[in-house]
Amino acid sequence: MANQNENTAPHESIGIILAERIYAGRVISEANAHQLASEPVSYPMSAGEDDDDFLVEMPAESVVAAIGDLALKAVKGHESSIASVGLALPGLVRKGVVEEAPNLPQFKGVRVQELVSAHLAARGVTAPVTLLNDADAMAAGLASRHGKLDHFIRVWTLGTGIGYGRYPFADGVWEGGHTVVTLDNKETFCGCGGRGHLEGIMGHRAMRLRFLDMEPEEVFEAANRRPDPDPRCLEFKQLWHKALAAASATTIHMGGSGKFYITGYNVRFLDLALFKDYLQQMVKMSPIQNYSVEVVKDDHLTRVIGAAVAAEQASAR
Repeated sequence: MANQNENTAPHESIGIILAERIYAGRVISEANAHQLASEPVSYPMSAGEDDDDFLVEMPAESVVAAIGDLALKAVKGHESSIASVGLALPGLVRKGVVEEAPNLPQFKGVRVQELVSAHLAARGVTAPVTLLNDADAMAAGLASRHGKLDHFIRVWTLGTGIGYGRYPFADGVWEGGHTVVTLDNKETFCGCGGRGHLEGIMGHRAMRLRFLDMEPEEVFEAANRRPDPDPRCLEFKQLWHKALAAASATTIHMGGSGKFYITGYNVRFLDLALFKDYLQQMVKMSPIQNYSVEVVKDDHLTRVIGAAVAAEQASAR
């Protein structure tokens, strides 16, 4: 992929992500390299607000205001230099609107791009705002940090839900976490209410609903116990890995082979050899068997950079 900024002045962007907190950072791009100008700032900061459900409980307008204020804090003194703003959040995002957001329900139907743009413009940052899914931001960030901006990559993020990101960006829904991986009528644990979804098996929330008497960590510990693994937990461990392999195989059969990254805080449960074995059993056509899989650390720095990459590329189109 050609770099529109080569041999020109550096491009400065703001990358913003919504996760368990909001993070924002100023990103400088030059000669196809993206670097954070400084450590991203975050919200909330105080101990009393440091809670995984804090953003879920905030009204949408309050979150938008917090996003704008944090972005301005991240670029203080450089407002006039900002050429683009990228905002990544979980949910189905199209044309600046959050159409569906099971993990941030207050955002459903909200014109987030428009609201954030207005908030920033009123305070001196008039750069265009690009809204994208947080998994796509992770994919773009990994592409940048691994020097693969000219490659096709896919990313699974294993967390509260299951994120599926791809780079380069392409029009589409790409809600890979809601891939149907089973026809079992009892598989109804997905947060969207759908039956048989990948997230309904692998998502942290879904696992807690399935095992009301055990935490996910306890489930996998019991499944891996030697020499006497718990049969119920071992069966679920196998289902968990088969589900991810099935969803991955589907993307390969639809989009071709390529690089897969797997990340997120629940990547700790992944048995990479077991996953690869199941995937190999599902993908048998030799022209599409040249895929590769790599586990990478999930960090907010990569996501912030990815949001900025998306904004920069959108501004150049």
